[in-house]
Parts: sequence; C-alpha cells; structure tokens
Amino acid sequence: MFENFDIGILYSRSGTYQLMSEALFAGAMSAIEDVNADTALPIRFTPIVRDPVGDLTNYAPMCAEILSTSNARHVVGCVTSSSRKEVIPELDRAQATLWYNVPYEGFETSARVVYAHAATNQNILPILGWAMRHFGMSAFLAGSNYIWGWETCRVARTRLEASGGTVPGERYLPLGDTSVEGLIAEIERCRPKFILNSLVGASSYAFIRAYAELGRRDPQFAPEYCPLLSCNLTEAELPVLGDAAEGLISVGPSFCDTPTAEGRGSSLERTAYQSVMTLAAVLAQGVRGPFDCYLAEHGARHGIDPVTQHKTLDVHIAQVRGGVFQILHSWHDIAPDPYLTRPLRHPQFKKTTLTAVHA
Repeated sequence: MFENFDIGILYSRSGTYQLMSEALFAGAMSAIEDVNADTALPIRFTPIVRDPVGDLTNYAPMCAEILSTSNARHVVGCVTSSSRKEVIPELDRAQATLWYNVPYEGFETSARVVYAHAATNQNILPILGWAMRHFGMSAFLAGSNYIWGWETCRVARTRLEASGGTVPGERYLPLGDTSVEGLIAEIERCRPKFILNSLVGASSYAFIRAYAELGRRDPQFAPEYCPLLSCNLTEAELPVLGDAAEGLISVGPSFCDTPTAEGRGSSLERTAYQSVMTLAAVLAQGVRGPFDCYLAEHGARHGIDPVTQHKTLDVHIAQVRGGVFQILHSWHDIAPDPYLTRPLRHPQFKKTTLTAVHA
C-alpha cells in the first residue's frame, strides 16, 4: 500500500524569469515522476500545480489555494525573493513548508522555508573575492530594482569598500526592463575592472547581449579584461544568449559540462529535483507534523542547517567557454551563513593572486 501526499508546485512558467522557472518546474516534476515510479518508497506524490504567470500579486492567493484545497503541506516554488516573502504568511497560517530552490541574497530565516540553494556566503562572497584577486578592486554593480538586486549590490559594495576597493557605478533597472543603453554607456565611461550583474530575466539577457557588443567595439571590455559576473546565471539561460554568453563567469553549487540544447542540467533543475527527493525520503520514514520541528532535530543528516534551514553546498566558480560552463575554482561543503556572522563558514583563498583569466 502506498500513502498519497499532495505537493504544491508554484512556478511562473511565463514572464521575465520564465527560463529559470521552467528549469525549476522540470526538476520538481521529474523528481515526482521518479518517486511515483519507485516501488521501494511507500509514498506517492500528486502535484498541485499553480502558475502565477509572473504576477507578484498571484503568489499569496495561489499558495493559499494550494494549502486550503488539498492536503499539501509542502510547496516547491517561487523564483524571486519578493514572491517568497509574499507566500510566507500563508505558509505560517497552514504550518506548511516552502522548498525554495533559487540562489538568494541572504539575511532571512523562516521556520516555514527550506533554503535549498546558495545563500550569501555561498554565492556573493566567493565570486566577489575571486574576482578581486584576478581582475582588480573596481566593480560596477548592476541589478534589478527589487530585493535581490538591492541586497546583492549592498553586500558587494560593503565588501569591496572594506577591502579597499571602489564602486564607480551602481545602477538598477525595473524588473523586465530591457532599455540598457544608458547602463552600457555609464560602464564605458567608468571603465571598472569587472561588473557584477544582478539583473534578472529579460533585463539580464538584454544587458549581456549589449555588453558583448561593447566588448567587440572596445577590447578593454572583453571577458579576459573586464568580465561580467553573476550569482544566478545557469545553463537554463544559455540557449537564449547564444554567443553573447561567452566569457560570462557565474557561481553555483553545480555546473553541467554537457547541457542539452534546451539548457537542461542547471543547478536550478538539480536543486528542485533534490528537494522533492529529500522530502520523499523524510515522508517515507513516517515523519508527519510541522516540518521545522523535524529539521531542528534531524536537518543535519540531510545537509540542512537546523538553525537557519539553509543547506550546506559545494561552491563552484565557472566561466562559459565554447557554450558550456567550465569550472575555474571550487570549494566543497560550505556551511550556510545567511547573516554573515560566522566568518569561519566563508570560502577561503589560499593566497592572493592578480592575473587575468583568458576565455
């Protein structure tokens, strides 16, 4: 006999961050399929799917609908920090749990959320420290005008200035805005050593294409001299970027050296898949009731910090070369520090270097 569990799936499969959502959705649904096909597991999942179509105002009511019209007490979903924060009150009311599978800016802990992807010390700090050692101490900061962009750039600016670096420019675009000409012109004037790109979705794609064109006009902005860095770019978005992605440097818990033409194999897809599989393993043990109570006692066995409900992860820095990510530097089993209060959990560099990385 199998016990059936409803599981909420809350991803926007249209809108400015559609490609990220599609990767997350694919990972979650693939895991549900594998769970349901596994005769050794005493459980089965029924996905309760809702699509907020990229509209922030849809997240809370759709999450509430999942929780009130099914027996789901776990929701796999949300891409942006704004949408995550929208659903937390609904999760609180139902004592339910969100599995959040996207890199984020840190500075949050909720008993209602498992933060399964990279936090501040697993994304922003390592790529920033690595770039300062390889390219220099001057960074232009570009971000989408919401929580992810603000906080990523704030942490970067604070760390740069504390290290003796400079931020000659910092600009934000509305989420989805593709008017990047002014941004490119300012970067051309400032001539930084590297750019930290915290734009999301369509804004990021337009910026990356325009920056690639700038690099063709002016070799100073070629990837080997002034690269674009990202804390959230994955294989899921490479197909839409094409050659413009060459030389991009990103950070993440995993990279796939043989992605499909559709961009499959990203850390987003893998993280969503692993979240569902972890949940299945826990439910198969007979665990019921508030999930935060379980994590407080047993989270470490699943790589989840019982105090913050963030995961311990590998950290890789990789560059797009020949259409695929090639890993340049790695750290393993980095414990989370979302509030940046535990420096021993921060990735360390053995020595300081300042050499260009050639694409």
